[in-house]
Amino acid sequence: MWALPGASYTLDVGIMILGGQGKVTIPSPCYLIEHERGLVLFDTGLTPDAVGDPVKVFGALAEEVGMTLTEDQCVDNQIRALGLRPEQVTHVVASHVHLDHSGGLRLFPDARFYAGAGELPYAFWPLPAGAGLYRSADIEATRGFRWDAELSEDHDLFGDGSVVVLRTPGHTPGHSSLLVRLTHRSFILTGDAVHLRTALEADLPMPSDHDTAASVASIRRLRRLRDSLEATVWISHDPEDWADLEHAPASYE
Repeated sequence: MWALPGASYTLDVGIMILGGQGKVTIPSPCYLIEHERGLVLFDTGLTPDAVGDPVKVFGALAEEVGMTLTEDQCVDNQIRALGLRPEQVTHVVASHVHLDHSGGLRLFPDARFYAGAGELPYAFWPLPAGAGLYRSADIEATRGFRWDAELSEDHDLFGDGSVVVLRTPGHTPGHSSLLVRLTHRSFILTGDAVHLRTALEADLPMPSDHDTAASVASIRRLRRLRDSLEATVWISHDPEDWADLEHAPASYE
């Protein structure tokens, strides 16, 4: 498994967790998992259209969250840097389709795509409070793709327990996390089910979450799975997790 660095953001902590204060710079990685039956990509980052000048794509939002993206941070280029090809990706799992996670979906037209039940319908018709977090062009570009988009429960991609899509709704209606069992270590990749380490331990959802009660239930589920499986929880946007864990070109086996 490789953790692929993506765009970074500098924003108020209070945007991410209830009661948060101060500013923080956060990562927005994707994860690539090699299985004997396929190459799995978890999330696809920000659209390559935003390279060098995110304001031209996202306007004031890019300035508000301090958005930055370079050419070599685009997910397809990171896959190439590992000596692989984007067309080798066979499975793409979307934790959800907010714009910072869905921008590279269109780069993998031959893959099979997975999302939780309710995710895509809500992305096209969100409540007003969440509308600014979606970029319809990213999702529209995948309309003809092979989407298995109604995962209403956990789904074992290969039937061997090594890569399992976990249903963790709340941040969005169909939010998913990913359990990855490697030979020497197991990881739970949270997506945006939780945003910072403090939030994981204190049940702190994001103020703009679609369903606060469901978010807290999902956070508690992640803790239970962490403890029962003795797994490492990797919080995608947490800068401490990013600093403490290995990322590409290093890998976990």
